[in-house]
Amino acid sequence: MTASSSSPPPIYTWLDFNSPLSAGRAAGLVDRLGRSGPATVLDLGCGWGELMLQVLAAVPDAVGIGIDTNADHLARGRENAEKRGLGDRVQFVEEPVAGFSSEPGDLALCVGSSHAFGDAEPPAHTAVALRALRGRVRTGGRVLFGESFWQRPPTAGELAGMWPDASADEHTDLTTLVGLAAAARFRPLWIETATLDEWEQFESGYLAGKEEWLASHGDHAEADTVRAAADAHRDMWLGYRGILGFAYLTLVAY
Repeated sequence: MTASSSSPPPIYTWLDFNSPLSAGRAAGLVDRLGRSGPATVLDLGCGWGELMLQVLAAVPDAVGIGIDTNADHLARGRENAEKRGLGDRVQFVEEPVAGFSSEPGDLALCVGSSHAFGDAEPPAHTAVALRALRGRVRTGGRVLFGESFWQRPPTAGELAGMWPDASADEHTDLTTLVGLAAAARFRPLWIETATLDEWEQFESGYLAGKEEWLASHGDHAEADTVRAAADAHRDMWLGYRGILGFAYLTLVAY
C-alpha cells in the first residue's frame, strides 16, 4: 500500500486510557474499587472500557457492562476482553448512556463522560450526571467519577488560547465539584487529581499516532488536514496546560 492510498491514522492507538490516567494511578483505583467486592460493574460512556476490564480481572466474580456509542471503541474493548479471558464476563453495548436502563449495580464508572447523560449545558451537565449515577448504584455502592475542573480561574487571554468559545463558566473548581457529588447523595471516599505528567502523557499520546503517520505519509491527500488538526489540538492543549484539571472522585452512595 502506498502512502497516498493508506488511510489516515487512528487517534487512540498510543493510549491505554482515554483520560489523563497513569498505570500507577489506575492500579490504585482498581485496588480501592475492588475492596468493596462489586458483583456488577457498569461503565457508562466506557470507550474501550480499559479500567472496567482491569476491575474485572481483579475481582474474579464480577461481571461488567460497558455502554458507549462509538462502535470502534467497543470493538477494541471486546477484543481486549477476549484476549484476557474476560469475554464471558463483560458485555459492550452500543447505546446512548442517557437511554440505557438496568438494575442498580455495585460499582459505576463514569470517566470523562458526564456529557452523555443529557443535553444540559456545562457546567449544569455535571450535576445532571451525578444525579443519574446515584440512580445507577445501590445504597452503599461505589461510583468512580472523572471530571474536568479549573485548577484556577482562567484569564480572558488564556481562554482565547483554548477550544473555540471556551468560557470560565464551563467548569467548576474542585471544591464545588465535590459539593455537587455530596448534593447528589454521595460521600467522597477518595479525592485525587491528575498530575501534569499524566496530562502530558495523555495529550502527547493522543497526538502521537497522527505525528507518526505524518512522518511517513507527507504526500498523502489528507496530510494537510491531519497536520492542521494535530496543530490545532496541540495549541488547545498548551493553552489549558496547568489550568484545566481532571479529578477522580471515588464516591460512596448513601
